[in-house]
Amino acid sequence: MRFSNKTCIVTGGGSGIGRATCLQMAQEGGYVVVADLNLASAEATADAIAAAGGAAAAAQCDVGDSAAVQGVVQKALARTSTIDVIVNDAAMMTFTPIVDIAEADFFKVLTTNLGSVFFFSKYGAPHMPPGSAFVNVTSVHAFATTLNVVPYASSKGAIEAFTRAFSLEMQSRKIRVNAVAPGSVDTPMLWNNPNVKSGVEKPTGAIGKPEDLAAAICFLASDDARFVNGATLLVDGGRLAALP
Repeated sequence: MRFSNKTCIVTGGGSGIGRATCLQMAQEGGYVVVADLNLASAEATADAIAAAGGAAAAAQCDVGDSAAVQGVVQKALARTSTIDVIVNDAAMMTFTPIVDIAEADFFKVLTTNLGSVFFFSKYGAPHMPPGSAFVNVTSVHAFATTLNVVPYASSKGAIEAFTRAFSLEMQSRKIRVNAVAPGSVDTPMLWNNPNVKSGVEKPTGAIGKPEDLAAAICFLASDDARFVNGATLLVDGGRLAALP
């Protein structure tokens, strides 16, 4: 039970990789705060955890909003005095060429994807004891990407750099900061991607299940990865190797 007596915050916990991560962390004894923009989805995940005998709380959160993030942190602290794991999974994607995208839409992607990592790092870290861990979800798009996803690819590349740099700041406090880079995963984000729907982007190699990513995230969040810090773990079923 790697997360017994630990408080874990997971963003994007209402679906996909985030939901699978919440379920596994709770199964392994963690108290999970399920944060999601869609409150009903967060509650559904929390209810599933409770039905399986675990402990969880749902929290509605626009992860690009500082006040909302601080509210989730306080919700976690209301039950326990510390936070042991923060998983930054929530993200959004646009599919518009740079010359056509609205300025507000460009910066919304950056704020949601990268700003959320900053907010949860800034406001979560002061409440995390030695041995705690951050796990940030980036993407193979940080390394090789496709048409019309510049804001998304930029944000994911920045998350990888943020992870490396922030891990140095946290070393003295013995808090680890790592990332996972998924490839194609069987989630709504993949199948709702208009590039995939149109055939412009063809998922190649294996298509992973959310549980595959949850297993990697839980490894990095646990003491099993106590000697892993500042790293990005590629969990893509060979996706990156197949990209041009």
